[in-house]
Amino acid sequence: MVALILSSVPVTAAMAQFTGPSAATSSRPSAVAAVSRARPGSYVTLKGNIVSHQRSDYFLFRDATGDIRVEISSPVFAGRAVTPETRVRLVGEVDVGLAGRYVWIQSLEILP
Repeated sequence: MVALILSSVPVTAAMAQFTGPSAATSSRPSAVAAVSRARPGSYVTLKGNIVSHQRSDYFLFRDATGDIRVEISSPVFAGRAVTPETRVRLVGEVDVGLAGRYVWIQSLEILP
């Protein structure tokens, strides 16, 4: 039994080193316009600007294709200053609430 467990360790380590494309990320919607067609629960990557604060953890995000409401908690900002002129990459999950469709953001990256 121990030999079986130990023999699986190198396989796991080798898989963690893969740096090529992934089916999960390559088909991810990447524009606000595509979010309106994405299934709730699907992940999206958006590049653009957070243009205004709406309330609590909700903000208005804008890219060249339109606007969408995003939910970004304080830990995701990680103390970084973001203005409407700051270009960002957001990764999150499409969700639908009482106020309509929005993206729950799990990752925020400031772009050059």
